[in-house]
Amino acid sequence: MKDLQTIILAAGKGTRMKSDLPKVLHPVCGQPLIDYVLDLARRIGSAKINVVVGHRSSQVRAVLPKDPKVRIVIQRQLKGTGDAVKSAQSQFIHFAGDVLILSGDAVLLKTKTLKDLVLKHKKSQAAVTFLTTVMQHPEGYGRIIRGFGGKAVAIREEKDATEYEKNIMEINAGVYCFRAPVLREAIRHIKLNPKKKEYYLTDIIAHLTEQKARIETLETEDPAEGLGINTRIELARVEDIMRQRILRQLMLNGVTVVDPQTTYVHQNVIIGRDTVIRPFTFIESDVRIGPHCQIGPFARLRPGTRIGSGVQLGNYVEVSRTRMGRQCVMKHFGFLGDARIGSKVNIGAGAVTANYDGKNKNVTQIAEHAFIGSDTILVAPVKIGKKSMTGAGSVVTRGRSVPAGRVVVGAPARLLERKVKAKRKK
Repeated sequence: MKDLQTIILAAGKGTRMKSDLPKVLHPVCGQPLIDYVLDLARRIGSAKINVVVGHRSSQVRAVLPKDPKVRIVIQRQLKGTGDAVKSAQSQFIHFAGDVLILSGDAVLLKTKTLKDLVLKHKKSQAAVTFLTTVMQHPEGYGRIIRGFGGKAVAIREEKDATEYEKNIMEINAGVYCFRAPVLREAIRHIKLNPKKKEYYLTDIIAHLTEQKARIETLETEDPAEGLGINTRIELARVEDIMRQRILRQLMLNGVTVVDPQTTYVHQNVIIGRDTVIRPFTFIESDVRIGPHCQIGPFARLRPGTRIGSGVQLGNYVEVSRTRMGRQCVMKHFGFLGDARIGSKVNIGAGAVTANYDGKNKNVTQIAEHAFIGSDTILVAPVKIGKKSMTGAGSVVTRGRSVPAGRVVVGAPARLLERKVKAKRKK
């Protein structure tokens, strides 16, 4: 949308996280919080995305994408959300469209909800439309104050709320859509809060009420969308909700997840239909698994792993940055790192690729139909030929190549001599 810009508030310290890491860089399901919000802004069709950074800004800037649509704005002094928006004002000083404001921790917000908010804002021609959520336990959130006729007239931060107002269960979700000229004018009238010594963005609602401007709200269908993250406890809660969302979508797409309560799958994982994920399996970001596979229990697949169709990876198997062809089998404990494995390879229990030499990660190549015996150690870089075999306990040393169709045994591994069949006497 050419007439829509987004401001992402990512400057705060996140004091209650008690962390040296900026809050927006804490991961949920393998992805920093800020990444989720950037994805939301892209999916909604923002022409420009302004990310306001402040606390440890260099760390946050380092993870932001090099995207011409994404602009970085520095909040020089951390004086609250109102001051953060004021810091970004130069980015929309001549803009006549709408400005969407998102919190940097709004990871559970759904694209549909955001689109509905923007659509309602445009249709109603309101000065501002903001998102609300009804929570059974609203402690810690700003409450929505409604006047006669049910219209929102203010947002009261909990520290400033009366005991009566604290009983209100409708809370501010921290998502606003403003007409840009209205925002530019209203932001000038925010006053310093005497208790926190900050400028609250929420004070704009009361100011617009005084100006008799049109204010609209949209309530989320899912209360989880309004959850913020201020502590490690809330981070864990959001992680659990996001994990269940990911697993639910996988199951709807034809993947069997035997026990969703003990299965961990990160964002950006692709799994083919009719694959079965058994309990206590951990699949990290940037993993691709083909159809008709069986993974786990107690398996770990790390980033960069690519698994072909019909593969079986059993208990206590770890695979990292490895490409595995179709119908391979590794049913028992072992480790594959930086390996390139052809189709129909059997890897015995306890097999390990020793891929790290202290400086570099080295590649192991195993050709199709090879058989890797139990407790084999492959000291990369090595090459195992087509239809070749390693005996149990073999150590194939660095730089070795096992010819196709041959057998190696021992530590260090050596080629078994082929028996020559005696010629028949005529």
